[in-house]
Amino acid sequence: GGTATTRDTGTLVEATEAHKSAASEHMKTVIFGGLDGIITTFAVVAGAGGGGLDVDIVLILGFSSLVADALSMGVGDALSSKAASEVAVKEKKRERWELENFPEGEVKEMVDIYEQRGMSRSDAEVVVTTLAKYEEIFLDAMMRDELGMEPPGNEGDHWKSGAICFSSFVVCGSVPLIGFVAFMPLVEKDSTLFIISCVLTAVALFTLGAVKSRFTTK
Repeated sequence: GGTATTRDTGTLVEATEAHKSAASEHMKTVIFGGLDGIITTFAVVAGAGGGGLDVDIVLILGFSSLVADALSMGVGDALSSKAASEVAVKEKKRERWELENFPEGEVKEMVDIYEQRGMSRSDAEVVVTTLAKYEEIFLDAMMRDELGMEPPGNEGDHWKSGAICFSSFVVCGSVPLIGFVAFMPLVEKDSTLFIISCVLTAVALFTLGAVKSRFTTK
């Protein structure tokens, strides 16, 4: 009973930590995509408005730029993540081969690394010897500590990250345009619409910053 409860608790803690790690990575993507979307779209709006173009033209340029840049960001994020993961897969295969064929050398390398980081030689040997009993855990440790790379993730995560980046870019990047769309029937001067757009953009930037601060201080 007690052993089963302890095991279940450990599994729950591991799942919670994995969820937090994934949430942290997704939040980074949301913040990055959102900031890029707001700034990019506002730059287009400011340039078009400053050039004296009609509001209709400003909106056309703004929305077309928004969609194109969001697609570029989303696909680019997914492909770059996929490429990094493919490199990680190759490196992990290489490390696995080295571990299977030259285990003593790999163990010594890891002991040396931990010793250089401040562990005593004896403690480093205990840690590495224990890790080496569990091949996948040891390989992941080698990836992080020897190569400075994260172990490869799931294939679907790349496109999920790209979709999150695209969505964040579109949602946040729409903010500078909302001022024009929502207040156009109520305001006659284009300059006033631009001021409203500036205010909404500033509020959106502040909100993203607040969310980032709240998330990182937890």
